[in-house]
Amino acid sequence: MARRENSEINAGSMADIAFLLLIFFLVTTTMDVDAGISRKLPEKSEETPEITIKEKNVLDIVVNRKNQILVEGSNYVQVADIRQIAMDFIDNGGGLSTAKDDKPAAPCDYCKGAKDPASSDHPSKAIISLQSDRGTKYGVYVSIQNEIEAAYNDLRSRLAMEKYQRTYSDLLKEYKDNPTESLDDKIKFLKESYPQIISEPEPIK
Repeated sequence: MARRENSEINAGSMADIAFLLLIFFLVTTTMDVDAGISRKLPEKSEETPEITIKEKNVLDIVVNRKNQILVEGSNYVQVADIRQIAMDFIDNGGGLSTAKDDKPAAPCDYCKGAKDPASSDHPSKAIISLQSDRGTKYGVYVSIQNEIEAAYNDLRSRLAMEKYQRTYSDLLKEYKDNPTESLDDKIKFLKESYPQIISEPEPIK
């Protein structure tokens, strides 16, 4: 009697099918992509020697773990109020500027603020301190940062319209498309007139 040999299973075709299925699922499967928060980093500030800072030249903004915003330790405000509060503080012009290059300090002749002697002396001295709690929601903190940055941009745009009949953002766009020395000087002047001075202390534990 003839001995029947065991037939072997050809696994080659199964490997091909598995490979095709893998490719199919890789192509058709949608994957969740985490969307980050768009945030422009603060402008780099020049290194300055240690100086005595007057309390009135610092605007304290604190965000607690309940995402409540406290300004100057007593007033609770909304995110939408931050821009105007920051603009009023930066643009107050209640005193003299910081002396540079051995030049005497001068008042802010382009400021439109209230010139309140109890508020900031000059945009070059105005510091905004933004402190959060470790329980503060990141989105709220970034929203406040954006409002502060918008305050600086609005003040620069106002000055740019007075001097150059163009907004600050228009000058930045023009410089990006066609960088010239003239545009660079204008942008530097606006940044020096309203320097972005923001302090972010360690979060409250």
